[in-house]
Order: sequence, then structure tokens, then C-alpha cells
Amino acid sequence: MNTSKASVLTFLFMVSVVLSACSFSASELTPVSSDTPAPTATITNTPTNTPRPSPTPRPTKTPDLAATQKYNEFNAEAQKYFDLGYLSTGDGRFQEFEDFYYEWAQLGWYQPFIITQNAEDFYISAHFSWESAFRNADDSGCGFAFAINNGGHYSVFLDRTKIVFLDADASYGSYALSVGRTRGSGRVKFENPAEADFTLIINDAYAYVLVDGEVIGEYTLSQSRNLRGDIALTVLSGTNKDYGTRCEMTNIRMFRPQ
Repeated sequence: MNTSKASVLTFLFMVSVVLSACSFSASELTPVSSDTPAPTATITNTPTNTPRPSPTPRPTKTPDLAATQKYNEFNAEAQKYFDLGYLSTGDGRFQEFEDFYYEWAQLGWYQPFIITQNAEDFYISAHFSWESAFRNADDSGCGFAFAINNGGHYSVFLDRTKIVFLDADASYGSYALSVGRTRGSGRVKFENPAEADFTLIINDAYAYVLVDGEVIGEYTLSQSRNLRGDIALTVLSGTNKDYGTRCEMTNIRMFRPQ
């Protein structure tokens, strides 16, 4: 098993989302419209002085024994997903990423921060801690974006009540569609603030979303779509109030089959 560490890349783009719709934007941070306007949302141009994420430095190198134990646990995790049929193989390469923190007060928007490129089949896991300044905020939380390429992208968020899974295929123009579940409820229940372990598995044209080790939803992706692309960490804001929605991700790791 090969392992490596990487930090968040500085490339940034911004996406607007209203209810279950989103759209993809290039690096100039140009907002675009969505297909279902929110009852009270007011989408504005890119705000000035947008803060950059502040990755937290990882701890100093651990002793070999501890590192061996950790990667044995990673291997066991990958093997478990293979045994369950979620991966094509349990053999592959792991990457770890720096801790991530970001807060965002722009209702109906999310900003992905790319961490790796040219990925197709994989799984990515992290411990999410998130909260919104408004108790009854709209859909909001931490998430991952993937298959980011000229054809668009997908994004998945862990909201307090459900999984928000969106498809921003470029062929839809400035619109995006929710990805329907093939299996599972897609429902969760958290207070505000909340925390949970979150895992996204992509195997061919199938996606599996796990929360605290339990499969919450299975999804079928477009088989005519190029699913190879960049992967990003992202935060969906559910309110303009105060700090908006804040998200912290720790223990971020990614597995690619070989």
C-alpha cells in the first residue's frame, strides 16, 4: 500500500445553490443562476474580501508503530468496502490531507477547494463538524465535490436532516439537478451544531454515502458522463446571518484502487 500526504491547493471556484439546484463556475468566481429560486434568498455577486480556508497543520510525524497501526486500519477499511461490493478491489493507495476549516455567510452558495486531481474511482472520508448561525438555516453543511472537469461536477453535502447530492452537468446550461437515490432513505437527524463521520465512495457510475459507518444512500451517476476529474472539499452556506455556516474537517483521507 502506498501512502502520501497533500495539502489543499490554492485553486478556488464558487458555485451557487438554491434549494436542490447548483451551478458550476470557473476560477473567476462568477456566480450563475439556479433552476429553483429560494423563497427568501437573494443571490448576489461574488463578495469582496472572501476569506481563504485556513488548513490546520497536521501533527508531527508519529512513531513507526503508530503509523503502522493507522495504515493497517486504513487497509482494513478498504477491504471492508471491497467485501461489501462498494469497491472493485481492496488494494490501492491512500492519501491524507491537512485539516480544513472554513466559514461562509452567503445563503445558497458553496465554494469547493480542490485537494487532488484526475481521480475516478475512489473513496474519501473525514470527520465533519458544522453549524449555522441561524437555527433553522436552509440546506447547509460540509461536503465533497468530485468529477470536476469541463463537463461539470457532482457535489455531496451532509445537512442536518438529509444528504444533499447535486449534479451540475455542463449540458444543463446554468442549471443543476438533484441526483435521485437508487437505495436508502438519504435522511439523517442532527442538532445544530453537529458532527459525524462522512464517507463518499465512487465505483464506476455508482455512489455510496455513509454517515457514521452506515450507508444512508446509494446513487446512480450518468454512465455517459466523464467521471474523471478533480476532487474538492466544500462548504454549503444556509444563511447570511453572522458567520453563516462553518465547517471543520479532520482525519481527511482518500483511497484510490490500483
